[in-house]
Amino acid sequence: MASWNSIPLEVLYTSFGWIAFFSWSISFYPQVILNFRRKSVVGLNFDFVVLNLTKHSSYLIYNASMFFSSVVQKQYREKYGLNEMIPVAANDVAFSIHAVLLTAFTLFQIAIYDRGSQKVSRTSAGIVCVSWLTVAVCVFIALPSHSWLWLISCFNTLQVVMTVIKYIPQAIMNFQRKSTIGFSIGNILLDLLGGVTNYGQMAMQSIDQNSWVNFYGNIGKTLLSLVSIFFDILFILQHYVLYPAWNIGTSRDADVIGKKPLLKTSDHENKEDV
Repeated sequence: MASWNSIPLEVLYTSFGWIAFFSWSISFYPQVILNFRRKSVVGLNFDFVVLNLTKHSSYLIYNASMFFSSVVQKQYREKYGLNEMIPVAANDVAFSIHAVLLTAFTLFQIAIYDRGSQKVSRTSAGIVCVSWLTVAVCVFIALPSHSWLWLISCFNTLQVVMTVIKYIPQAIMNFQRKSTIGFSIGNILLDLLGGVTNYGQMAMQSIDQNSWVNFYGNIGKTLLSLVSIFFDILFILQHYVLYPAWNIGTSRDADVIGKKPLLKTSDHENKEDV
């Protein structure tokens, strides 16, 4: 079994991992708090949340299986090398559990708060159904040969696909509304920090082991960081550059802005006099 060659790199690995955990975990709360304060989820794309729940659920299955199952770990080392360290740390498992719980709570907020005319699209509902049916088929394929590493890799692949897809509805919605009001930028800033430190954690392990196996041995974690960083930068540009809140009025609540009359009272009275 592999062990660390450098104590400083091991400390950095652990530090980066837990910084990623706290950044990604805390990133859920700005949106939850914003929803609570506004008593509204208008501006938050529901497809984003539904797809996010599928993403985090599949990622939890992968992380927990890789971290706790000696059988999966054995199959991993047989494939990538007996001296290789597993590519999942305790912070990965902790984050996945927390992410599933907070995403589910956000869905609960969607159910009880003002939604306006927003709803989950049929496209997203279809994607979720097809995704879980696909991995269910994978379960039956893996059972006869006990290909557990391959099976959890299917769940890891699913979370990568969901990571790519889940951001798109929110980005399009921001573009169509020409606004990011209702979507918490605090979530994005923390998510960016988590993505960078998560990638840094993997780099520390690779440098110490003089091997880049953990990058392609856990391609899901690698792509999770890169995709998150890409979309986080896009959302930051939308929020601060393309659609800054101060450009659309004095109110910072999209619901209030949307309810402003098209004509001022004085204008309306003048038209009646004519």
